[in-house]
Amino acid sequence: MGARMTISGWRSLPVLIACVGLSSCKEAPPPPPPPPDVVVQPVEVRDAPVQAEFTGVVRGGEDVEVRARVVGFLQSMNYREGTAVTKGQLLFVIDPKPFEATAAEARASVAEAKARHDRSVVQVNRLRPLAAQNAVSQQDLDNALAGEEATRAAQDVAQAQLTKGLLDLSYTRVTSPISGTAGNRLVDVGSFVGTPQPTVLTVVSSLDPVRFDFTISETEYLALARSTAKNGRKQPPSEAPLELVLADGSIHPHKGRITVVGRGVSGETGTLPLQASFPNPGGVLRPGQFGRIRLPITTRKSAIVIPQRAVQELQGTYNVFVVGPDSVAQTREVKLANRIGSDWVVSEGLEPADRIVVEGLQKVRPGTKVRPTAKLAAQDSATTR
Repeated sequence: MGARMTISGWRSLPVLIACVGLSSCKEAPPPPPPPPDVVVQPVEVRDAPVQAEFTGVVRGGEDVEVRARVVGFLQSMNYREGTAVTKGQLLFVIDPKPFEATAAEARASVAEAKARHDRSVVQVNRLRPLAAQNAVSQQDLDNALAGEEATRAAQDVAQAQLTKGLLDLSYTRVTSPISGTAGNRLVDVGSFVGTPQPTVLTVVSSLDPVRFDFTISETEYLALARSTAKNGRKQPPSEAPLELVLADGSIHPHKGRITVVGRGVSGETGTLPLQASFPNPGGVLRPGQFGRIRLPITTRKSAIVIPQRAVQELQGTYNVFVVGPDSVAQTREVKLANRIGSDWVVSEGLEPADRIVVEGLQKVRPGTKVRPTAKLAAQDSATTR
């Protein structure tokens, strides 16, 4: 009997141990993870300019086509493509020999015409006193005078032909009409140029300043014009600084201004052409580059401004995390008006008293508690300013 009870007791021991283990597991659950640390800051309320972005293209301050003004074979190219040239610098030479021959022939014609004219003058001077003494008829004197006028006219024609010949000869040396940067040659040396119309040999562009051509819609122009009239100006705000956003997203370091406003709105596109001027001392901007210009239309009073890094984009919607007094983060959909530097202007979705998460967004889930701090945000704000 005692041996049986001992065996039975040993058999029930694992069951007791398992029960004790399960009991201890239920009594000691793992502690919950601590709330994530995030950087929180209140939204900023200030007057913000309402800007519109327009796509356009960069033009040289002056873009001048260098053309062959006479017909002939291109003999040489006398500049390095893509380099700076000065006004009057030799760029190309067209074979001058035919024009030298023409000029020499015209020069000989001038000499011949001058000799004939001098001879007719002598004839008139000889006949005039004889006609006064009735030694010759008046008809002879009149004929001599007519001949003198004819030879003078012939001399003028010959001189004009010589002037034209010398001018054509000078056109064989093609020089730069402006100071700027000369582009690639558009015709190879040895080509026959100047026919059937003046051939474009290259283009010279001045690069400081540069022009930026763009168009705005009729609605945007009306907003701009009304804002201008409200501020007491008759013309669009040409003194307003403009930003130029380049293809890589960077901003041109020099501000521009509007220089030309088109005469009227296009009936086909409903847009108004505008032109802006930007300093370009480093020559970074080149003709043909595309960019986006930011034009201030008006000013939004007491606008809500938030950092761009606080905004999350998902399938065309924009969201931010708002942290309430209970330190619980909730997602909030917002509508963005325009960008100012590294900030967004919010038109809908936030209130002036809201606090938003600006760093640590990847740690936050909607409805979770967070541990907010403003230290890093303050440091970042001070650095930005």
